Amino acid sequence: MAKFRMVHTKFWSNPIVVEEMTPEDKYFYLYLLVNPYTTQIGIYKITKKQMAFDLGYSIERVQSLLVRFVEHHKLIRYNPATRELAIRNWGKDNLDKCRKPVMDCIMSELKEVEDRSLIRYVAELIRNQDVYSLYESFYNQEITVFSKEDRDPEENDTYIPECEVVDDPFPQRYTIRGQKEKEKQKEKQQQKEKQQKAFCPSMEKIPDIDHSLLCKRKTEDVKEMAEFLDANGFNSLDVNAKQQLLIFMQGSEGLFSEFPRDGSY
Repeated sequence: MAKFRMVHTKFWSNPIVVEEMTPEDKYFYLYLLVNPYTTQIGIYKITKKQMAFDLGYSIERVQSLLVRFVEHHKLIRYNPATRELAIRNWGKDNLDKCRKPVMDCIMSELKEVEDRSLIRYVAELIRNQDVYSLYESFYNQEITVFSKEDRDPEENDTYIPECEVVDDPFPQRYTIRGQKEKEKQKEKQQQKEKQQKAFCPSMEKIPDIDHSLLCKRKTEDVKEMAEFLDANGFNSLDVNAKQQLLIFMQGSEGLFSEFPRDGSY
């Protein structure tokens, strides 16, 4: 099926075109609107080399025009990492009335866009609410930011700073894992505090007493009981049984580390 691109006659009465554009600017802008790589959504892939070949310009001249249209006219954005170009007024000039076949085409082409920030850039001037909602559903899925290392070296000089700054609608998605790790660390800390409190569980109820003296007294009581067991013929008891008995008496495993495991006390 043949592909057509229409340019409205009011193009020539646009104040930007009439007052600010040079003849070369007009030629370049018309090329951006109707070249064979354009799409129904106003975002398409194209390289500087291809533009230079089609227009009969040098790559350096194309670079200069791209910068002029981004920074001065503010009519396009170009991402050299994905080689995608977006036309600012595309939605306002071409997407006012869209039937189902056109909507299906728009959906299909939006799926192919790599830099989702370009979708938002075009969507901001779309007046048709149905079309705007369709664009919005795509740029809200995920925003892709490309670093300088991702760009083709030959395209670096065409990099447009605006393409790098993106407002992420889901800032929390990068912190979920870190949040879970913090929760695990908090649980471990709480368990550790409980274990420390179990060392002398009655201390908290007696704040006016020296806690170190209580623990020392408790240790002495356990040692006295161990000596009593040995002096009254309990040496033949299984060592493990004696240890279990002492643990039961002291009420905490923390003090047990003070006693040897060879059966001598």
